[in-house]
Amino acid sequence: SDTENLDKLFISEKFDYIVHLAAQAGVRYSIENPKIYIESNILGTFNLLENIRKYKPEHFILASSSSVYGKNKTLPFSENQPVNQPVSLYAATKISDEALTHSYSELYDIKTTVLRFFTVYGPWGRPDMAYFSFTDAILNDKPIKVFNHGNLARDFTYIEDIIEGIKLVMYNYQKMTENYNLFNIGNGNKVTLINFIHILEEIIGKKAIKQYIEMQEGDISETLSDISKLNNYFGYNPQTNLKQGLEKFFQWYKDYFSLCS
Repeated sequence: SDTENLDKLFISEKFDYIVHLAAQAGVRYSIENPKIYIESNILGTFNLLENIRKYKPEHFILASSSSVYGKNKTLPFSENQPVNQPVSLYAATKISDEALTHSYSELYDIKTTVLRFFTVYGPWGRPDMAYFSFTDAILNDKPIKVFNHGNLARDFTYIEDIIEGIKLVMYNYQKMTENYNLFNIGNGNKVTLINFIHILEEIIGKKAIKQYIEMQEGDISETLSDISKLNNYFGYNPQTNLKQGLEKFFQWYKDYFSLCS
């Protein structure tokens, strides 16, 4: 959002590739503070695109979100489904980013790839996400909020699988004939919230204190990615199941916070 320093950065660094991961994330906070989502996600992406227009890197990758699928009920979510019914402001800003990016790609001949991330988790993750906040609550004997009474499901994607997917796309973009390309990037499996909690309890070795509550406003009940397109183009094949990923996260968590095993 800092246009002056962003311009200086593009002039000094002469980037070959841009991977745009920066965003104000989270559904709940977008209801509490919508303005910052407009400033960070839409205006920030616009400022970045203006510099890409001027300095023409080889390839631009935009991180989007599974949240854009909104009211779609057909699972798995595929890239050819419409995304015109978002249920959160966060999702609306990501749809806007996709549209802005498409227009710049068409107008200024920019090689662009949009990746729709599905529930990324792992070490160094956001403390407000369920796996992180649940771990903290379980260890400290605090209740966890189980939304929609546990009747939720997510396609959890481990961070290292996401990184491998980004690298495949970034360095092999010549395989794509179109200037603008769109892919889901997920694990390709959905896990219910209750099963997710059970796996986390098993790894931590302690039961959660569960507080069952209604669905949170702006949330989606289920997500599941169709990753066949990314696989067909680049051989994307995620390697980490949820238990393996949560085990790696918990080991990091213990090391980071200097907890006893």
